[in-house]
Amino acid sequence: MRKTTLLLALIFVTQINAQQNSPKQTTTNFVFNTNATTAQDSIVSNGLTLNSNKSAFYTSGNQLDFNENEIEGNPSPYEWKWVRDGIWTGAGLAGAAIGLKIIQEKDDLTDEEFAQYQGENLQQTIDDINGIDRWAAGNHSESASKLSDIPFAVSFVAPFALLFDDGINDHTGQFLGLYLETMATTATMYTLTAGLIDRSRPYVYDDSGDTADSRRRKNNGQRSFYAGHVAASASATFFAAKVYNDFNPDSPGRVWMWAGAAAIPAGVAYLRIEAGQHFLTDVTLGYVLGAATGILVPELHKRKGDNVQIYPSGGTAFNGDQYKSMVFSYTF
Repeated sequence: MRKTTLLLALIFVTQINAQQNSPKQTTTNFVFNTNATTAQDSIVSNGLTLNSNKSAFYTSGNQLDFNENEIEGNPSPYEWKWVRDGIWTGAGLAGAAIGLKIIQEKDDLTDEEFAQYQGENLQQTIDDINGIDRWAAGNHSESASKLSDIPFAVSFVAPFALLFDDGINDHTGQFLGLYLETMATTATMYTLTAGLIDRSRPYVYDDSGDTADSRRRKNNGQRSFYAGHVAASASATFFAAKVYNDFNPDSPGRVWMWAGAAAIPAGVAYLRIEAGQHFLTDVTLGYVLGAATGILVPELHKRKGDNVQIYPSGGTAFNGDQYKSMVFSYTF
């Protein structure tokens, strides 16, 4: 019976804690009342009282009191370590600089290579493209290219709007450091990939005369893989949504933040395909990698162990048996 009661107590307390969502990080102090009880004591109250500051589990004559003393001000869900994050950010910026140098030194198409994009050879070259991307070959639109810069710029500015949130504003330095670290990580991955992998942009396949041959031959036309605009845009917007979500876990505005985070880079992706800058697989990979970076960098900086609690428990069961136990609590 004691083992059964222990198991029920463990499951009950764990389930209750799993349903609680706290918008702030808290420091939890546990007070264990060891008042003596006897088997003949009658059960005065068997219940659970919950409010924003305290939860208490009552049994006959026994009170197990859990007081959550909140940290003064607006605590951050993240932690910044100067050595670790200094190295991470520095490596990101250095990697981006190296990648940019590699991009700038890429070669233009030679006469022999460019011949594959002209006349009778062009259709065969297009047919060699995978079926998912083939339809975009030859796309070219200067207006779509310019238009894509608008949501691209908006995505970079969007995270700064979070500084109007009091909780985030209290940790401006940490917020800006994480943002820089996120974008530096994305920049490194993109520039090194685009610099080392040659893939012709869709407009290189355009022999209609609308796209000048000089432009089609330039080294800039050989970095279609993968979409840097989309990756950077997704990193910025998903970073903003993730940070807002972690600082305001109970806010109904989280849905709109995530929706906006998904929509803006998707718009950039569509316009970059229309502009003939990238194929579908290029923007898809850019979107996924950018979003993943925007989410994972803040997630990897979250304070550890705040959602795990282990504490003693005890009391009197309904049949009069006394029990003592250790409770493991995980808050989702």
